[in-house]
Amino acid sequence: MDNLKITIYQGYLFWENIDKNLQNISLRLSGIREKTNLIILPEMFNTGFTMNAEALGETMDGKTMQWMQKTAQKFDCVVTGSIIIKEGGKYYNRLLWVRPDGTHEHYDKRHLFALGKENQTYTAGTKKLIVELNGWKICPMICYDLRFPVWLRNVDEDYDLLMIVANWPEKRALHWRTLIPARAVENQSYVIGVNRVGHDGNEVYHSGDSTCIDPNGNVVYYKRDEEDVYTFSVIGDEVKKARRALPFLKDADVFTIEN
Repeated sequence: MDNLKITIYQGYLFWENIDKNLQNISLRLSGIREKTNLIILPEMFNTGFTMNAEALGETMDGKTMQWMQKTAQKFDCVVTGSIIIKEGGKYYNRLLWVRPDGTHEHYDKRHLFALGKENQTYTAGTKKLIVELNGWKICPMICYDLRFPVWLRNVDEDYDLLMIVANWPEKRALHWRTLIPARAVENQSYVIGVNRVGHDGNEVYHSGDSTCIDPNGNVVYYKRDEEDVYTFSVIGDEVKKARRALPFLKDADVFTIEN
């Protein structure tokens, strides 16, 4: 595991305006001045967290996927974040993992936010995604998934970095700031949460609070309220040292998840 350079984009999202969001994110990312391995964007980064899937859903070869492929190629890194995808007559809140060569994988959000009627619009995913980057095993998740530790459990050291992309409202920011360190400590992994800032089209305010926590619960990065494009490193030896010092993952309960 080499050290990994990660760039997060904590930004304001223009409500249901795909073109404006892609243009704005391109402008913000143009300020990156150092080599990065991974750019992480928020949940539904091209629209905001909307239930208007019929009007805004794209196919897997749509304009946002093409933009992600071009951006990954430009920065020679992986670009990831979630968007609305229409496939087989259904809509998904889908995280895309796009490599510089244009190849990609995806994860469909499993836990749909019923309070916001997300479950009435989108179809839940059933499978985790573990991807590899520079020797790191990375598990990407989406927003509400953070509340479900069984789904996020690091079974057999499946991952070294847990990644959450989100549109998490400020009124529940304390939960966000509590659960992310808990997930890091209980899974002996880095956890990165990338959230948006500002009001959405429903006048819900988002304070960002994007963060990176190391396997021992220490804060590597944190930003509240402001837009930010920031690059930092996660250290492979920190994961190894934490697991050697207190190897409790080996004593974890065996369980299965039923779909």
